[in-house]
Amino acid sequence: MDFNIIDAHSHLWLRQDTEVNDLPIRTLTNGRSLFMGEERQMVPPFMIDGRNSAEVFLSNMDYAQVSAAVVTQEFIDGIQNEYLTEVINKYPDRFFVCGMCEFRKPGYLQQAKELINSGFKAIKIPAHRLFLKEGRIMLNCDEMMEMFHYMEDKGIILSIDLADGDTQVQEMKEIIQECPQLKIAIGHFGMVTTPHWQEQIKLARHTHVMIESGGITWLFNSEFYPFAGAVKAIKEATDLVGIDKLMWGSDYPRTITAITYKMSYDFILKTTEMTQEEKALFLGKNAERFYGFKNLVSLPYIKNMSE
Repeated sequence: MDFNIIDAHSHLWLRQDTEVNDLPIRTLTNGRSLFMGEERQMVPPFMIDGRNSAEVFLSNMDYAQVSAAVVTQEFIDGIQNEYLTEVINKYPDRFFVCGMCEFRKPGYLQQAKELINSGFKAIKIPAHRLFLKEGRIMLNCDEMMEMFHYMEDKGIILSIDLADGDTQVQEMKEIIQECPQLKIAIGHFGMVTTPHWQEQIKLARHTHVMIESGGITWLFNSEFYPFAGAVKAIKEATDLVGIDKLMWGSDYPRTITAITYKMSYDFILKTTEMTQEEKALFLGKNAERFYGFKNLVSLPYIKNMSE
C-alpha cells in the first residue's frame, strides 16, 4: 500500500462501570460484560480481564498495519476522559481522542469548555442515547447550540452518532446552518441498514461535514465477510456526496468479537467495486486530512505462521 490506514472510529476503556437508562453495564470476565440486563460478549474472549487498553489496541493496529486511530466515546462504556488523557499523552502520533461530557443532564457546556481547555481537540456526542425516559434532549437546544458555537470558535471537531435514519437530521441541519465552520464527523455510516439512512449521508454535502463507517461490519453482520452490502452502501454514499467525504472506521473492539481487526477493512482492499484511489481516500487519506494527523508511522507486513 502506498498510503497509511487510519481508523476513524474506535473505543478504549480499562473497565466498564456505568448505567444507561437506569440499567447497569459492568465488566465481567473472559471478555464479557453485564449489558443492560443480559450477559454479552463485549470484547474477544482472550481479553480475559476485560481491559480494552491502548496497548492491546496498538498490538492489533501494528499487526493490521493501521497507522493511527480516532478514539471516540459512548455512554455504554462510561466517560473515559481521564484514561484518554493518559493515552494521548503517551501515544500522540497514534491516537486522536475525543472528550465526552455528561449530555444527559444540564451543565455539559462548562464540562466541554474544561475538556477543550485541557487539550481535547474533539467532543463526542452519542446522540442516539439522548432519548431519555424523562424526555428527548434536542441537539438544537440552547445549551447545545452555545457549545457548538464555542467549539466552532475554538476549531474543535464534533464527533456524533445519530439515531436511526433521519430522526435527528433536521436538528443537524440547523446546527450546520448556525455553525457553518464547525467540523463534524457523523458515525456509524448513517445507521446504514435503517430506513432513510441516506439523509444522514447527505449532510456531508456541507463543506465541513464528514461520514465515518464505524460499525458498518456490525450493521451488515448478517451477511458476514466480505460484506457485499457494505461495499454497495459505500458506493451509494459515494454517489451522494463523493468519496472524499467518507472515512473508514472499525468500531473496535466490539466488532472484533465476530471478525479480526484486519477483516474490518480488508474487505475494502479486496473489492473490485472501488478504484485504488477510492480505497486510499476511504481508508486513510480523508481521515489524515480531516483530523490533521502528522508523523504517521508506516508499518511493515508481518507474515503469519499459517501462510
